[in-house]
Amino acid sequence: MREIGWSHNLVILERCKDTHEREFYLRMTRKFDWSKNVLAHQIDNQSYEKSLLGQTSFDKTLTPALRAQAKLAVKDEYAFDFLELGGQHGERELIARIEDFLLAMGGMFAFIGSQERMEVEGKEYFIDLLLFHRRLRALVAIESRASPSV
Repeated sequence: MREIGWSHNLVILERCKDTHEREFYLRMTRKFDWSKNVLAHQIDNQSYEKSLLGQTSFDKTLTPALRAQAKLAVKDEYAFDFLELGGQHGERELIARIEDFLLAMGGMFAFIGSQERMEVEGKEYFIDLLLFHRRLRALVAIESRASPSV
């Protein structure tokens, strides 16, 4: 509790009733240097509960040394409702808002590019958002599923 700000502690104490949940958010806040607003969003988004599900392919694809770090650092799906895009939005608007958000996350992710071309087994793909996670030293590819336009 001494290693994060007092306002962070208040948010955790007021909003998390379970001891394990509190410890999770304390550790994640310290580890990823979350701002108070990012912490509040993580609690609203039920990151603790989702982390318990552990629905990843990390066990098959990563070395044991990277597996635990990866599970704590990334999730299969993110809810970007905090971007306040409204009911209908396009992919470009979503990507622009995500870029702004990543800049505010304190430097854990580095933006590499959007619509990055990739070729796999002779087929051409375009990654919506390509990031580099500094702690994991790994690329993170994000495929957006924007709301359909009317």
